[in-house]
Amino acid sequence: MILYLDASALVKRYVADPGSAEVEALIARAQAVGTGVISRAEVAAALAKAARAGIVTRESATKALQAFNADWEHMIRLQLGEPLVARAAALAWEHGLRGYDAVHLATALLWREMLGEPISVATYDRELWRGAQASGLSPWPALIP
Repeated sequence: MILYLDASALVKRYVADPGSAEVEALIARAQAVGTGVISRAEVAAALAKAARAGIVTRESATKALQAFNADWEHMIRLQLGEPLVARAAALAWEHGLRGYDAVHLATALLWREMLGEPISVATYDRELWRGAQASGLSPWPALIP
């Protein structure tokens, strides 16, 4: 399985949350794991927000960010450019997606086209999940909580 992770799924690898064990198992089963480069900022922002909100301690968030940064170099990091952002804009309009969710969908679709292989998209965002399914990708989890 080729796995694309959006930030909502990726952050569960670094912060204990419902679905964390399942995300870890999914990553372990994947033959390739990738994400868009925007996930780097999104995951850092999510960890900082969790610390500010008191969901995790600042120390735990810092350790999680360090673990994420260490793993970052081992992930397939899909780059952005004007053509991809233009495609994301069209997908945002078509599927009613927020900006970064549309970028994730456009990136996963581009990766599928580059590889010529099916792509599973792990996300906990309902709209992105629906957009992935409507676009012929395999959204994960099978049923969004």
